[in-house]
Amino acid sequence: MKCTSCKQGHLTPSFIEGQFRAHTCSSCEGNWILIEDFVAWKDRNPDYQFSEQINFEQDSQDTKKALLCPVTGTIMHKFRISAQNDHRVDYSAAVGGLWLDRGEWELLKSEGLAGTLNAVVTKHWQHQIREQSTQQNFRDIYQDKFGAENYGKVKAFREWLQSQPQKADLRAYLLAEDPYSAEK
Repeated sequence: MKCTSCKQGHLTPSFIEGQFRAHTCSSCEGNWILIEDFVAWKDRNPDYQFSEQINFEQDSQDTKKALLCPVTGTIMHKFRISAQNDHRVDYSAAVGGLWLDRGEWELLKSEGLAGTLNAVVTKHWQHQIREQSTQQNFRDIYQDKFGAENYGKVKAFREWLQSQPQKADLRAYLLAEDPYSAEK
């Protein structure tokens, strides 16, 4: 198979960390992994923990352009790996294959995602990332709007208010122009 990323190298059979099958590009060192191979390996090795030692000599590359599946030639989808990281991996739903650019395996390990490689490409995982990203965006907006100190105070107060059994009355008291007046 020809490399989907650099289009120069050939994908040769290999193993990721000597554990599960992959095909590695002879030129750009990217890896083509079939999710079924990873899942089968994971089923046989449920307690395996990937090494904490991470080799960051090679920076992870994130291909910005659309990649074609090396098996079907169809466009692969890009999936974010976490809410804290904008990095994306390429996935071919047609064959269940994942393309990891050089250094992306080390990035997945550093994010604690190497053992859940198959989960990254699920709707549930991607939905969680969108939810977490949205929440972080709102946190950033509020902090910019209120200032860090005020945001911290109002956030703590809000948490306290939410825990009170008479929170509706407390909100009414706070929002009233004059809570001691019978007038509107």
